[in-house]
Amino acid sequence: MTLLSVRDLAVRLGGRLILDGVDLRVEPGEIVTIVGPNGSGKSTLLRAILGAVPHLRGEVRLRPGLGIGYVPQSLAIDPTLPMTAARFLSLPRRVAPEAAAEALARAGVAGLGAVQLGALSGGQMQRVLLARALIGAPGLLILDEPTAGLDQPGTAAFYRQIEAVRAATGAAVLMVSHELHVVMAASDRVVCLNGHVCCEGRPEQVASAPEYRALFGTGTGGALALYRHDHDHDHDHAHDHAHPHHHGHDHPHAHADADGGRG
Repeated sequence: MTLLSVRDLAVRLGGRLILDGVDLRVEPGEIVTIVGPNGSGKSTLLRAILGAVPHLRGEVRLRPGLGIGYVPQSLAIDPTLPMTAARFLSLPRRVAPEAAAEALARAGVAGLGAVQLGALSGGQMQRVLLARALIGAPGLLILDEPTAGLDQPGTAAFYRQIEAVRAATGAAVLMVSHELHVVMAASDRVVCLNGHVCCEGRPEQVASAPEYRALFGTGTGGALALYRHDHDHDHDHAHDHAHPHHHGHDHPHAHADADGGRG
């Protein structure tokens, strides 16, 4: 049974239409990554799914009883705050020491339970946030650019840990990422968002689509350029290989051409 289904979602914030006509699904056990340029609505989509922002139109359906674990980009914590990683996992509800230790081990930071949060590196803190999301064995993990600020080795290690968590727990993963060359290897499906879903498919399908090669070049086979997240198209979409999404707009979608998209 589908874990998450988003249909025709529209979100307006501050008088601006951030998302319009967005469809998305997540099936059990799969890793789905959302990519797109800055300001494309990626984080807003996650917040709408979590119920943190209202939507103008459309629906978000979760499988009944589905548990969700959330990992933010970062968490601002006073480094002088006297709190250990294990204590942090018990907020706002107490977690048994055994459960906390298991979650930390699952997140790849076994043995850090007694360490003060202020003494953790950026990568270790993200692993602790992942451990906190794993409390209660959720069926879906939602991660909003969890490797922001990490170096390349730390980023790669974090995504390997996500794959290990999926393999060990069977949890599905929905995440936003800029590290597209890493995501290329870690994801089952990639969804390109720019206010609407431009296209989706297996990573190699999206990266090899002719329209994306026209936009991002062929020097890296399209993958690294796509994952640099700096495309600025309005309604460009790949088809033939990746699955395009059509919307009920009065204007047509622009295809990639010699102009390389539109600003």
